[in-house]
Amino acid sequence: MVKRIVTGAHYGLKDWLAQRITALVMAVYVVVFAGMLLVCPVQGHEQWRTLFDHQTMRVATLIFFLSLLWHAWVGMRDILMDYAKHTGVRLGLEVIVVLVLVAYALWAVEILWSF
Repeated sequence: MVKRIVTGAHYGLKDWLAQRITALVMAVYVVVFAGMLLVCPVQGHEQWRTLFDHQTMRVATLIFFLSLLWHAWVGMRDILMDYAKHTGVRLGLEVIVVLVLVAYALWAVEILWSF
């Protein structure tokens, strides 16, 4: 009999489901966005601005990026739990990953609502 001691790890359905839901959100966004670009090709900067002037497009894009960042977090955390055996090293790397992902999220918000 194998005794598995789980200390702070989040194994299970919640992470599996988060990965699948975020992947689905990203896939739907990419398909819809690609369809929009096929129907109405964007030729220049002003048309890109017009496309992202709509609040719906900004929110959809933000949801895409938040899904991407959450998806990345779950994947990176799982990789770090598997390969970074020393707890201090793993915690340090997880903190770095979280800080980078939060910075990316803030950067996405700044880009989407800056103009």
